Formats: sequence, structure tokens, C-alpha cells
Amino acid sequence: MSINPRPFTIAVDQSDLDDLQARLARTRLPERETVDDWEQGLPLGYAKELLDHWQNRYDWRRCEAELNRWPHYLAEIDGLDIHFIHIRSSRTDALPLIMTHGWPGSVLEFVAVIEDLTQPADAAQPAFHLVLPSLPGYGFSGRPDKAGWSVEKTAEAWDRLMRGLGYDRYFAQGGDWGAMVTSAIGAQNKGACAGVHINMPVVIPPPEVLSAPTPFEVASLMRLGWYRDKDNGYAKIQSTRPQTIGYALTDSPVGQMCWIVEKFHGWSDCDGHPENVFSRDHLLDNVMLYWLTATAASSARLYWHSLSAENLPEIHVPTGISSFPKELFRPSRRWAESRYKNILYWNELDNGGHFAAMERPALFVEEIRRCFAGMTL
Repeated sequence: MSINPRPFTIAVDQSDLDDLQARLARTRLPERETVDDWEQGLPLGYAKELLDHWQNRYDWRRCEAELNRWPHYLAEIDGLDIHFIHIRSSRTDALPLIMTHGWPGSVLEFVAVIEDLTQPADAAQPAFHLVLPSLPGYGFSGRPDKAGWSVEKTAEAWDRLMRGLGYDRYFAQGGDWGAMVTSAIGAQNKGACAGVHINMPVVIPPPEVLSAPTPFEVASLMRLGWYRDKDNGYAKIQSTRPQTIGYALTDSPVGQMCWIVEKFHGWSDCDGHPENVFSRDHLLDNVMLYWLTATAASSARLYWHSLSAENLPEIHVPTGISSFPKELFRPSRRWAESRYKNILYWNELDNGGHFAAMERPALFVEEIRRCFAGMTL
């Protein structure tokens, strides 16, 4: 199952950076919101702060150099170039692990955990060979020109990628869309995936337990209710009109910035402000991976392909679940067990949110280690 990966180096043309600066200089902003919080979206005052930093202090070349520390590749799978970072541990007992990001994230979600997972300081800790792909239509992966790249198709591509890299057995991990892809890998169970770790399990609460929810489950339902009533407009748009929103976000860098950064506020354990957890540079680094690659529409199409699907097949491979308190939906273990039938690791953490690897890298690394230490290839 050859995939013939080609080495890839991130090298953005200076003309693209100059064009960005010109667009930022011509930004037309709306009036101020009529509330004193984030209820109507990203506040004008903070948008101006980010815009000023982007124009006057932000350095893409710094981010580019940091990313290029790691070996990048492109591999054609089913007619589409898939970008991935592949870091092999020096440990002979290292475990192959593919980790998948979501929206509005990127491979940048995992940069802070690469060294600790591939080269742990403690020899008693498990080490991993890491494969970090960009989802189809995201980052430096190709943009599909035909419909069909759903979560399930991506899962099949990831299995082919891992086998093509020589990993006949491997583990898989993911959050957000990465959790959906990872769950699909487990559900398809093609014989190579030995176990999965999820930090956003997607389940439908069984009707029989909704009549008498525990306090934990009540809190989970309240969080889900907030998401459905106040926060999922982006998903409705991206799942029904990805092309239309793509025109706006591909043309306006500040529009793309606000569309993304708002989610780092609402979905992270940030005590009211994203910069309590993420630096401005880090927020803008992630925005740049969408802006420079013009992937607003192509990334949104994953919602069009997959969000309306109600088929959530059971997963029988060994499963680990880390439950972070500020996740969009935090099912209880008995809810999760309605879909994930072989949970070997479960932990409810006291802090952290949707972007777990970025927000709490040390906690995330520890969760990965504990989970897969209890599984065998």
C-alpha cells in the first residue's frame, strides 16, 4: 500500500504577505456591538487590538520557521495531496500514533506536545512516532474539487496513510472533527488501528437516562444547550452554505480572524478572554494557516459533508476518553458507553477545554501516555 510521500517545506511567497498587509490597511470595520461582552460576537475593541498587532508586530516568518523544524510531507491519497508532519522517535519501542485536529484548529494544535510525546525525558514513559495530518481542505492539504471527502472517507485515507508509512498497527487520537475521524477509524476497524483516544466524544444521550440525569449530566446538557441556542450559527452556515461564507472569509483577513478567534474564546477554558490561555501570536498563527492557504470554503465543506449525518456507529476497539470541563459537549461515562463499547481509559479533568493540546499541553501529554500505556499494539 505505497503512498510515496514527498518532502515538503512551508515557504510562503513574500507577495502573499505583502497582499495581506495591503488588505489589513484597507480594513473596514463595523460599529461597536451594543452589549458589553461577547454575546454578539468578537468585540470591536478586541478586533482592533488584534488588527493592530497583525499589522505592526506579528511575524509569519517566525511561525514558518517553527513549523519547519519538523519534517513535513505530501502524499497523494485518492487523488488528493494530504499534508502531514511525521516525527519518528529515536526510541525503538515507540508507538505509532496519528493525531487529527479539527475546525478552527490546525496542526498547530499539536506543536507544543511533539517533543514530550516523541522524546519523553523519563525513559519509563511511552514514546510515540507521530503522524500529524492536515484534514482535506485544511492548511497545506489539497482542496477537494469533487464532493465526497466526508469524515468516513478521511478515516479511510488516514488508515491508508498509516499503513503506507509502514505502520501495520497504530493508535489514533483526535478532538473536534479529529474526534469524528478517529471514531470513524475505530468504527471501520480495518485491522490496523489498535486503539483510539478521544477528547470530544460525540454521542446521543440514551433516552432512558435522560429522565433521571445526574448533576454532571445536567451540567453537560446545559453546556450543550448553550451551544445549540447561542453558538452554533457558524456550523449551520458552514453545513448549508460553505461556498457563500467562503467568499467573505477568503476576501477579508479580519473577517477570517474574527470568525476563528471568537471560537478560541467560547470553547477554551480561558476565564473570559482567549489571551489568558493563548498568546496573540499563537492565535494569529492559526488564523494564518487558513488565510494564506485560502481554505475558508474548503474547510467549511467538511460540515456540508458530515454535520448532518446522524449515523454514529458503535466503536468496539479499545478506547480512551479524556473529558475536559469546557468542552462543547461533555457526556457522562454511561452516555459515552452507548457508543464506545470498549472504554479502557476514562478521566474527567478539572481544567482545559476544546483545544486541549494547545490549552494544557502537559495535561494532554499525560492523558495520552496514560491512555495508551494500557493498550497493546
